[in-house]
Amino acid sequence: MSLSGRVALVTGASQGIGRACALRLAESGAAVAVAARNQEKLNELVRQINASGGKASAFPMDVADEDQIKAAFKAALGQFGKIDILVNNAGIIRDQLAMRMKRADWDSVLNTNLTSAYLCIQQVIGSMLKQRWGRIINITSIFGQMGQAGQANYASSKAGLIGLTMAIARELASRDITCNAVAPGFIETAMTAAFSDELKQNAVKLIPLGRVGTPEDVANAVAFLASEEASYITGHVLNVNGGMLMG
Repeated sequence: MSLSGRVALVTGASQGIGRACALRLAESGAAVAVAARNQEKLNELVRQINASGGKASAFPMDVADEDQIKAAFKAALGQFGKIDILVNNAGIIRDQLAMRMKRADWDSVLNTNLTSAYLCIQQVIGSMLKQRWGRIINITSIFGQMGQAGQANYASSKAGLIGLTMAIARELASRDITCNAVAPGFIETAMTAAFSDELKQNAVKLIPLGRVGTPEDVANAVAFLASEEASYITGHVLNVNGGMLMG
């Protein structure tokens, strides 16, 4: 699944799933633009990719800020000349029961997890249409498919990403641009590291494969959807959840 000659941009790339995606895409031969808020972590990631023979550059960006999105994509397009692959991974959680959830926490999660993906897609469509090739991959969640108590904002944002994926897939298919989503289940990241051991053990009981997933499990799915081997797949949600949700 060679991505030689391709340019990828990954949001939320400073840690967790986003970082694993950047490393995996670089390993497959793509030049990678890594974007996130943490400049120090981005610089460390760029050094790691470049030291291993890859090519990467950092573009600090808060996806909750439309002006920062536009500036970062303009800079990335200016440096690389194109963006072939977009991975919308950036996301946050602000958990609370719906009856107690503050409007600010609803807005923050929807803006960061869903609206930012739409804005990022807008920034790359021109480049992809020009070359009649592109891969847009949105990182959704199992909880956007089955819901989760205390996560009305997060589940809504991730369900919205699935709808966005399908709409964009239909809009751009005639130009050989695919748009797919990857829906991780329980993945060992900084976001889940704060969970209690009891919660993790209970989660594993619900996973037929009997283990928590890794960021690399998700990154491998992303690399596949970014490749030529996935050229006849669009509007699809690829579950990476160990069997926690089937069908």
